Amino acid sequence: MEQVQQRGFYLDELSEGVVYRHAPGRTITEADNVLFSTLSMNPQALHLDAAYSAAQPFGQRLVNSMLTLATLVGLSVGHLTQGTIVANLGFEEVRFPAPMFHGDTLYGQTVLTAKRESRSRPGQGIATFEHTGRNQDEVVVAVATRSVLMWSSEADHLAHEAGAGR
Repeated sequence: MEQVQQRGFYLDELSEGVVYRHAPGRTITEADNVLFSTLSMNPQALHLDAAYSAAQPFGQRLVNSMLTLATLVGLSVGHLTQGTIVANLGFEEVRFPAPMFHGDTLYGQTVLTAKRESRSRPGQGIATFEHTGRNQDEVVVAVATRSVLMWSSEADHLAHEAGAGR
């Protein structure tokens, strides 16, 4: 029986300039925000204290921006890098042009801005993604440039032929 394993794209399957839209979106709840903030040891009153936040410029608690970033990247995983990433290498730029609030839904899209084969790791290469998150009103709430080390399809086929499938 033929088997099909869900995965993201290999480096050589990605095309620069293509917009990859991720679905579904993710509605961020009050519980999500409080849990993330407390798990990450972030006691910022803007995330946890409704009375304090009501007197601040946005008039309500803000979703922790690190939760917004983590969710934005997470929205892309099943589509782009599930089973094809070797390592997350880093973020070059992260911006939050507008806030997220409890009950907002985050939608993500990713553009591959660059890719190259690794000079030191055969069968792997570096992809640079620009992730953009928008809320339900199409307002941009996050933009992040991220570099990842990825497998090529050739390396995966060779690993499977050798019996070392991932």
